[in-house]
Amino acid sequence: MDKSSRRDIALEEQRQAWNQWNSQVLHGNARALREWAEIETQLKISERHNLRILEVGCGAGWLAERLMKYGAVTATDLSDEVLEAKRRLPAIDFRKGDFFQLELPTNSFDVVVTQHVLAHVSDQPAFITRIADLLVEGGRIIIVTQNRPVLERWSAIPGPYPGQLRRWVSARELRHLVNPHFKDVEISSVLPAGDQGFLRVVNSYKVNRILQSIFGADTIHSAKEKALLGQSLILCATR
Repeated sequence: MDKSSRRDIALEEQRQAWNQWNSQVLHGNARALREWAEIETQLKISERHNLRILEVGCGAGWLAERLMKYGAVTATDLSDEVLEAKRRLPAIDFRKGDFFQLELPTNSFDVVVTQHVLAHVSDQPAFITRIADLLVEGGRIIIVTQNRPVLERWSAIPGPYPGQLRRWVSARELRHLVNPHFKDVEISSVLPAGDQGFLRVVNSYKVNRILQSIFGADTIHSAKEKALLGQSLILCATR
């Protein structure tokens, strides 16, 4: 079932929608914290704590605050909540506005992180191109985004709320977006979900109880994530 929004939502209408959303998300939820664990794993690979990091779509700044552990952080967001975050976290360079219009130095960041933002931009190829331009050669992109085949088969997920631009992607679509600019592309997923279509069987309580009794709960959970049946996709790639 397609749960996308219409595509002609004015920027100011989107801003108002994200103001309302971000005002309620100050510390991250259980899903976001699980995703942070995967982001942090990627950051640790560099074995550096002086990275120049850009977060695109920082909201109220809960992730930007964690990123500070690994270097100097610049964080952008369309919503006005970023101004409150700036007062709370003065060590972070917060920028308010449309990511496509903000003045940011090209070839200047070691890492760009974006969590659940890709689905909410109107021109996704241009979004990826812009990020590529901001990264140094050899820099890393970490994208966390909604997994379309799973969320479209999950009855708990409603349609978009007023003012929200939403167009989820599949793993194949995500790879297609980044391939022109990035190499060493790796895509994983976290938090298996879904209860419709084939996922009704995959996540059936009865089926899983039998499989877990044979292989163990952790093995089954891991197998689903490796099969890209998690609700969130995580892409890592090199500029």
